[in-house]
Amino acid sequence: MSDSNIKFSVLMSVYCKEKPEFFDRALASIYDQTVKADEWVIVKDGPITAELEEVIDKYAAYPDITIKQVQLETNMGLGLALAHGVPECSNELIARMDTDDISVRNRFELQLKEFEQDPELDICGGHIIEFEEDENEFVAERRVPLTQDDIADYQRSRSAFNHVTVMLRKSKVLESGNYKDAPLMEDDMLWVDMLQHGAKCMNIDKYLCKVRTNRDMIARRGGLSYYKKYKRTRKMIYKTGYISRFQYVKNNFIQLIVCIMPSFLRKFVFFKLIHKKPPALTEAIN
Repeated sequence: MSDSNIKFSVLMSVYCKEKPEFFDRALASIYDQTVKADEWVIVKDGPITAELEEVIDKYAAYPDITIKQVQLETNMGLGLALAHGVPECSNELIARMDTDDISVRNRFELQLKEFEQDPELDICGGHIIEFEEDENEFVAERRVPLTQDDIADYQRSRSAFNHVTVMLRKSKVLESGNYKDAPLMEDDMLWVDMLQHGAKCMNIDKYLCKVRTNRDMIARRGGLSYYKKYKRTRKMIYKTGYISRFQYVKNNFIQLIVCIMPSFLRKFVFFKLIHKKPPALTEAIN
């Protein structure tokens, strides 16, 4: 158990199509942390089901948890839902969390140590390891660059952070314009805006979250509708000046190829070339 006295908030958005059992497991993983959050801010992105409400009520009844619920009248999408949630967080540090993934038990402890050591740090993330059915049987991993320069360079072509792992400085998020309406790439847009505003960044060289994946879902990440959403946000990033015209065209071309290829081939590219099978683990992942 860390002796950190830094208070921080956990921010997540939930909507009606989430599975209650996955949501429950995600909340359990942040409740069981070696260092507990001061508050959880849960944005309800439109009306949610009674089953999801029951999961929230279960944890809200715990005496050592403060849950702030933000109710949106209609489903606005992840970016805008999170944009509503950031100002509601009472603390300067905000840990992002998805509603179907699992944080390792010392995730927050590791991240708080980095913020304690560097008061100028604005974004701290880490690697993820992926599973399908059994959370202890891993099928892939996504490793990210660790240092400021490598992160800034990598972000020009792909996301330099695994969004479910990040801890953010609230004031820098707001200074950078907060989350925007950028379907599929809300987080990428925020990383670019923060880097453009001088954010100091790092990733920890450890797995911080276990992430649910689904081969059929990956296979469906294609088609012109998917590509148009991707291109829309890439254009937004291009207009910031963060990427060149060449990088913009190159990224769109690569994504177009991925979107129009047969689903079985897209699945191969994702699991064999992008999210590679993890090596034999030498560290405990709880």
